[in-house]
Amino acid sequence: MKLTLHATPDDVMRAVDALREFGVKHGASDRVLFGLALALEECGSNIVNHALGHDPARVFQVGFECNAGILAVELRDDGPAFDPTATAVTEPVAADDREPGGWGVQLARRHVDNMHYTRQGTFNVLRFSAGLRHAPG
Repeated sequence: MKLTLHATPDDVMRAVDALREFGVKHGASDRVLFGLALALEECGSNIVNHALGHDPARVFQVGFECNAGILAVELRDDGPAFDPTATAVTEPVAADDREPGGWGVQLARRHVDNMHYTRQGTFNVLRFSAGLRHAPG
């Protein structure tokens, strides 16, 4: 399943809803769907906010597939190159001690089994996945 979405928060949530429907259809557990939906919302929001600058005329793509018990999500945008897998995984700190922002990628990475980034021509391609009945955590 593939969707073309505008760079708006509403379209990010439309993708999250579509993922949930797709996951239920393929038998994903609630915990797996929670983790993948969280990762999609965080990464999709980063695309809208940072890569595409809240410009609703710009679009990005989201794809879902299920093979061999693995549910995968792929995000594709033509924003500046950014590899979220290159950011260091850090331990949470007290709310008063942390800098604002930057935690969405951390949350996404903690809630999926696998995350992979490539730059294909002018496109960022981020793919993450989880087993249908298993979730990290």
